[in-house]
Amino acid sequence: MTVPSTTARTTAATNRADGVYRQPLPATPQEADRSLAEFPFPFPHETYRYSANVEPAEKLRRSAAGQWGETVIDIDRHYAAELREKDRILTVDPSRYVALPHMLPAEWDALLAVLNELAVVYPGSFTLTRTSTAKDGEDRKDSAGAGDSYHWSNRLSDPPVEQDFTVGDSSTLPCAPLEFAGRQVQEDIALLAERDGMLWGDSMVVTFAADWSPAFDAGMSFPEIHGPVPRVHEQGIVDRAQKFIMGLRPGQRFRRTNWTLTIDGRLDTGTESYPEWGPDRMSVVNGPLREVGDRVFLRVEVQHLIRLQWSGAVMFLIRTYLQPLSTLVRVPEWATRVRDVLAELPEDMAEYKGVHRTRWPAVEWLETVGGVDPATRPEVGN
Repeated sequence: MTVPSTTARTTAATNRADGVYRQPLPATPQEADRSLAEFPFPFPHETYRYSANVEPAEKLRRSAAGQWGETVIDIDRHYAAELREKDRILTVDPSRYVALPHMLPAEWDALLAVLNELAVVYPGSFTLTRTSTAKDGEDRKDSAGAGDSYHWSNRLSDPPVEQDFTVGDSSTLPCAPLEFAGRQVQEDIALLAERDGMLWGDSMVVTFAADWSPAFDAGMSFPEIHGPVPRVHEQGIVDRAQKFIMGLRPGQRFRRTNWTLTIDGRLDTGTESYPEWGPDRMSVVNGPLREVGDRVFLRVEVQHLIRLQWSGAVMFLIRTYLQPLSTLVRVPEWATRVRDVLAELPEDMAEYKGVHRTRWPAVEWLETVGGVDPATRPEVGN
C-alpha cells in the first residue's frame, strides 16, 4: 500500500500563529512507526457501542503495531509541549480548574498520589522527597500527611520545577494542589466524591476536554454528568458503572478507553473554546479530500480510575492520544477497522461524539487514499 509522503503533507495542523499547540505530524516514517507502537487503538470489534469496557490498570496490551498500558501515568515525547499548552490554557481560562471547598483534603491526597507515581515510575526525571514530618517519627495512617513537608523535583518539564510544599498548607504551592498535580502530567484529572449513595464530580483540572466543560459539570452527580450520552441510561450502563466505581477499594486501579475525532491535532476542544475550533470541522467537510488524512485525527482517551488511599475520593485520570489518519493507514487492519466503525456508527451516537459530519470525509479518504476496500463498507447501524 502507498502511504502519503511526509514531505508532501499539508502543514495545516501546525502552521498556525494563534499560539495553540497542535500535535505535529510525524516527521519521518520511523517516527510514525514509533508513534503507532505506543498508540492505544480503541476498537476490538468492527462496530462500536457504548459500554463500561473496564479492565485492570497496568496490564500490558499488545496491538498490531506494538504495545501500551504498562503504567498509569504515561510520559511521551510530547510531554514538555503539552505541559506548556496546559499552562497557556489555564492562564487564559482559569475556570478549567474548579473545585468545591470540601474537596481540599482529597486534592492533597491526589497530589501526593500523582507525584509519588511519577517519582516511582520515572525516577530519572522526577523526585519526591519528604523533608520533615509533622509528628516526629510517628507513622500516621489516618490522613494524607497533613503537616509533612516535601520537595518536588520535575527535571523533564521546560523549565524544570523545583518546589517545596507542606501538605495542608496551600500557601506553599503556586496554585491549588489539584491544579499543581495537573500541571505535572499530560493527563487531565477529576476527583469524584461519594455521598448520598452517588458519585459527584466535585473537583477537576481539565484542559483537554473533548467537547465538554469542567466548569459546567463540576458539582454534578455521575448520572447528571452522563445525562446527554445517548443509549447508556436505557441500557443501565451508567448505573452499573457508578456501582462499580463506588465498589473500588483504596489503592485499586482500573482503566477504560473512549474515542472521537479531532481536527488538526488540537488537544483543547473544550466547550469554552468552541468558537476557536468548531469551524475546523466544516473546513474539513468542505475542503480538499487530499488534506483529510493529515487533518483528521483519531482521538483516544485512556481513562484511569483510582480509589485514593486517605480521602476515599476516586481519582479519574484522562490521558489523550492523537493519531492522524495518514499515519494510521500504516497499519492496514487499523485503517479498515476505523472505516468500519465510522461508517456503521448509529447517527445518534455520531452526533453526540461530534463526528456526524467529519466521519464521511474520513471514510472517503480511507477508501480512496488509505487503501481500504470501499466494497466492504458497512451500512449505518441502528
